[in-house]
Amino acid sequence: MNMDIRLESKRRSPTKLVALYPGATILDLTSKADAPWVRFSPFWPHGDIPVPASPGVVSASVEGAWQALKVFESADVDPSKFAVTSMRGLKRSVRRFGRCLGHREGVEGERLLGYLEARRAIYLPLYGFVLRERLREELAELRALAEAGTVIVLDYETNADVDDPSKPLSHAALVIAWLRGAALK
Repeated sequence: MNMDIRLESKRRSPTKLVALYPGATILDLTSKADAPWVRFSPFWPHGDIPVPASPGVVSASVEGAWQALKVFESADVDPSKFAVTSMRGLKRSVRRFGRCLGHREGVEGERLLGYLEARRAIYLPLYGFVLRERLREELAELRALAEAGTVIVLDYETNADVDDPSKPLSHAALVIAWLRGAALK
């Protein structure tokens, strides 16, 4: 069966979205969303998410692992981010730590990955795990809604191209790709 599911910016006004997509189901998939859709946020603490290239290490959230593995001019990895379950205090910024040098390939890895390489080696496996292991029911519900009518999913980011480093990647775009049968790699 065909699915009609599209990505829009959460920054777009609700009035404009309703006018553009009359009769559509509009679902926020960000950390500000209502249950159960908030569970799609990379900040959501699903727990026990295996950290790539780090045997035995798990993270509460996708974002926790992504931020923990960042290496800056004045700061290396921060394993404390793996345990954050409040969805707050996860971000590590250049303002505080200086220029980001890359993501460490594993907690104790020696190699630093560039941004696009880190997306593929860290972020996609983390988010793919969550979709595969933690969001089965929500994905089934989303699929049913998209097969019954138009569904608009909202994210702060709308970049659906894993290979476009100019903007952060949209996790909602990854959800759409997953529902359409794409593997996250």
